[in-house]
Amino acid sequence: MKVPSSAVALTAASALVLTGSAKPLKRNVKVDDKAFIDSIVIDDLLGCAQDLEDIAYATPGRNRVHGSEGHANTVSYIVEQLTSLGDYYNVELQEFSTEVTVGSNASLTVNGETLEAGTFSFANNGTWTDTPVVNVANLGCDAADHPATLSGAVALIARGDCTFVQKLTLAGEKGAVGAIIYNNAEIGPATGTLGGVNDLIPVGGISRADGLRLVSELSNSTLSSAGEFWQYIANATSHNVIASSRTGDASNVLFLGAHSDSVDSGPGINDNGSGTCGILTVARQLAAAAVGGAIANQVRFAWWTAEEEGLLGAEHYVATAPASALEKIRLYLNFDMIASPNYVLGIYDGDGSAFNLSGPAGSAEAEALFEAWYGESEKLPFVSSEFDGRSDYGPFLEAGVPCGGLDTGADGIKTEEEVALFGGVAGELYDPNYHTPKDNVTNLNLEAFQTTGRAIAHAVATWGTSWEGFPTRNATATLGRRLSPSLSKKKYGPLMKKKSRRGKKAY
Repeated sequence: MKVPSSAVALTAASALVLTGSAKPLKRNVKVDDKAFIDSIVIDDLLGCAQDLEDIAYATPGRNRVHGSEGHANTVSYIVEQLTSLGDYYNVELQEFSTEVTVGSNASLTVNGETLEAGTFSFANNGTWTDTPVVNVANLGCDAADHPATLSGAVALIARGDCTFVQKLTLAGEKGAVGAIIYNNAEIGPATGTLGGVNDLIPVGGISRADGLRLVSELSNSTLSSAGEFWQYIANATSHNVIASSRTGDASNVLFLGAHSDSVDSGPGINDNGSGTCGILTVARQLAAAAVGGAIANQVRFAWWTAEEEGLLGAEHYVATAPASALEKIRLYLNFDMIASPNYVLGIYDGDGSAFNLSGPAGSAEAEALFEAWYGESEKLPFVSSEFDGRSDYGPFLEAGVPCGGLDTGADGIKTEEEVALFGGVAGELYDPNYHTPKDNVTNLNLEAFQTTGRAIAHAVATWGTSWEGFPTRNATATLGRRLSPSLSKKKYGPLMKKKSRRGKKAY
């Protein structure tokens, strides 16, 4: 779709907000007191989420995918909300262009039976007929999982653990002409992104039930398949939105971010309308709170484009920022999916104690602040999220910027242990609507949404006021710093952190 110019986009946003759900700001609070944190209320968060759903549903695609009308109007909405606050923020639009999937087709039959099939962004076009299906062992993440019999066949692979790209690369190396990936939960056909244009074998997705049935049938007989998969990929332009407070020390920046785009299959209200609204609501209340209490450090917010295409908007920002500007960021905090229906309260494992992969100095302090907030101040349980760079904090980690953040789970499976802490349903996804049309306002968990929103405000109240006790920047720090075995068993009193994979994006 044609992306409107900035002027047109701002006009569209103004029209939308007149009938939107965002509530007036609550005044007379200070940045460093409890009233600021308590000003983050579910009515505001939910009102913003409803606005984003309305924006998506007002377009033919009913989504907010990068390069679409829905995403252009999302950007315009964010800008209008920020500029309505007066001159508190310097608001910038950073233009970004890249390839995007604008049309696709998927059809698949196995032994003459038509199966519902899904597509993967940036998958290659391919057609095959009368081609045998061969099962790949385990999750297809190791070369040994892919048998020699894949030569000239279609690989049947389970979703999980490693990237789609890794699975397809290994299958292709064994001579497979295509791949079928079946889902790891009962939410319909597997879909996702390969992160960019590639030369991998064509791939389609099917449901978990269909995949397991095919695996069973292959143990007793042979299966023949026919598939047709194609995509139309074109260049699209969209924008990162960057809002920096005009007050506060610009050499000691607290940076908060969330991605503003959805996948093409739905409006993306948890992924990531929730993160978008979480930081937007905090940004609005920060401007109001500044009347009663000025911040000492600059607070910067960003809404990234093209995250669903492979973290591209955030990567662009980091790649084009001068090294001197990146060195002024004391901490980057990321918020991606913070209202999952089958939620956990996840904290990025900045110190590496749960997953043995830590971040630059300051990442552990970010984790500790959120642990203390949930566990001590709010008396809430929490779990660790793997610090693997699978959302927009990844490019910042790679640039040596300390990082942290919160999530409530994506396409991982909730455990019995986590049910004991948070309730919900074991054996199901944290978000059963992940990357589907059902990722809408009605399926948000409102308790998780408000709780996480207030935790974001707590971080702003803390580090917007002072960096006392926080490590100074080490510009040479890199991703991948490992803890020694003696440091990998850290305990936290009655709220022991639980290991959990809640992977996001290309897995």
